[in-house]
Amino acid sequence: MSSFRARCPNCRTFTAVAIGAGYECHSCGATFSAGLLRVPRAWGDGGEGMIEGARVELPYPEVGVVERDSLDGQNAAIADALAARPIVVGGCCCSHVGAATGISRRVGRLGLVWFDSHGDLNTPETSPSGNEWGMPFRMLLDAGVVSVQDAALIGARNLDPSEVDFIDASGIDDSLDRALGGVDAVYVAIDLDVLDPDEADVFMPEPDGMSADELEGLLGDVARRTTIAGIGLTGFLATERNAVVAARMLAAAGF
Repeated sequence: MSSFRARCPNCRTFTAVAIGAGYECHSCGATFSAGLLRVPRAWGDGGEGMIEGARVELPYPEVGVVERDSLDGQNAAIADALAARPIVVGGCCCSHVGAATGISRRVGRLGLVWFDSHGDLNTPETSPSGNEWGMPFRMLLDAGVVSVQDAALIGARNLDPSEVDFIDASGIDDSLDRALGGVDAVYVAIDLDVLDPDEADVFMPEPDGMSADELEGLLGDVARRTTIAGIGLTGFLATERNAVVAARMLAAAGF
């Protein structure tokens, strides 16, 4: 696959060509601000709903689809296939690992804003379930892709004891002032279960989440503070309502 060519979401032809950070379809003439990479994979047990969510219709040209037999292979393929201004749609939150890793190679100091009702801060040793989708935020921190100082966790309300311990020891919180203060650009990871279950159809709903309006406002705030070099959406089901919500959040982030 090549990030210079993409499938137009309007006429469905593989004729959208990269122009700067965006795309222009040579068939219908439509222009787009970003390129979409789909990752229909869930690294854990019973994640079929998230896999289908990666195929939801969104108004951006499709650069490619990444399906690999190992998480390391997936991460490498995502990093290599990212558009100049990428949107990554999972699948589970592990897709953010390859995306943030690839983007970190393009910027001097990368920030990370992680919107999720869960911490995703487990390790294989601490995870109660063993599902890798509960570990990707920690994977990025432990690999040094981003530093704790430049990372924020927003909307978390169901944390495992080991995650609470890590948060207390590391100082991670929901402060955008801290996380974005010295970065050159940011990757934004959104698990739609950060929203209240009344707002979206998600794989692991948790009560008392934020509203779509609140998330939209926070994304706009991030976009005003720094450059969003890439964004990812994960953890949701393939419903028409989610297509609307996802497109709305991407637009709020300036994509």
